[in-house]
Amino acid sequence: MNILDRALPWALGGAVFLLCAGSAYGWAGVATTLPAPVALTIAAAAAAAAVVARRSVWPVTVMAAVAYVWPAMWPPAIVASYYAGLHLGRRRTLWLYAAGASAVWALGGVVSSLSGGHRALAMGSSPNVLILGGALVGLPLVAGLWSHARRQVLVAMRERAEQLVREQVLRADRARAQERARIAREMHDVVAHRVSLMVLHAGALEVGAPDERTAKAAALIGDVGREALSNLREVLGVLRAQDASRDPQPTLADLDRLLAQSRALGLVVNRRDEGQARPIGQSAERTAYRVVQEALANVHKHAGGAETDVAVRYLPTGLEIVIRNAPSAAREELPKSGWGLVGLRERVELHGGTLEAGPCDGGFRVRARIPAA
Repeated sequence: MNILDRALPWALGGAVFLLCAGSAYGWAGVATTLPAPVALTIAAAAAAAAVVARRSVWPVTVMAAVAYVWPAMWPPAIVASYYAGLHLGRRRTLWLYAAGASAVWALGGVVSSLSGGHRALAMGSSPNVLILGGALVGLPLVAGLWSHARRQVLVAMRERAEQLVREQVLRADRARAQERARIAREMHDVVAHRVSLMVLHAGALEVGAPDERTAKAAALIGDVGREALSNLREVLGVLRAQDASRDPQPTLADLDRLLAQSRALGLVVNRRDEGQARPIGQSAERTAYRVVQEALANVHKHAGGAETDVAVRYLPTGLEIVIRNAPSAAREELPKSGWGLVGLRERVELHGGTLEAGPCDGGFRVRARIPAA
């Protein structure tokens, strides 16, 4: 609730008090014969009832009846009729209010006619009673009913808009789920099938290898393929919105195994750790592992198996990973801005870090800064 909403009831109460006081002294209505303290007390009570009329219409209704019949003060009747139309939503309650207001207005006309003088002329004759009743009770009541209907329409429109938003979100979620399921089926039917065949052929080659070197190479291919199947199964589990594999995700503790696989493929890899080793969070370590994995894959594809240095630096605020390969004897094909580096940069930035990749001293360098979780 803003300042205007809080100040409005008090402004209404002040206006009712001033108009009632003016009515008591004759400049805003018919002058009353009551002593000034009594008239001002009634005006103050009517003002207080008007302040709380937003929460309860009955106090101002009672004060409107007392003020009109006794000292002929009309402002509380307007406030009571407006808030009655605004808050008394049930038809039966409205009819009861209208009947009570009519009875009070008739009683006020009788009292005014018996009072004599200017009050009897202004408020006691039948035409004036009808005119004042329509102006001071009927019109405010209609205005309150209109405001009530308008609020109901706005609430219904707001609820309808919220319902449409919820339905749109549900449709979008359903469409995403269907698309993810379709992608998962395609990956399972095509990629997983091909990798499974590769693992099977590697196993067959390992069993029937003519020499030990070929058997080791076939075993390594089988191990890499099975790890790829495990990772693919995790991705498929995520795409299908199901629980992924319960196998732990790779972290820095698995980095030596990754380097050993690259060495088994003929790549010379040197690891260097700097700083005091400490846990930095599984998410950060997993991101660092993927950085090294992608960088080594690029060395295999583009640098002809050049010697590669992997530096793991523990910083006060996180971790820095630097992978740099020496110039290759063959013509080195630098990685283009393909999906590998793009996805890797998105992964690092999603964790709040930065990634730099580019030529360095004739080779290629990848540097990632990853904040601790």
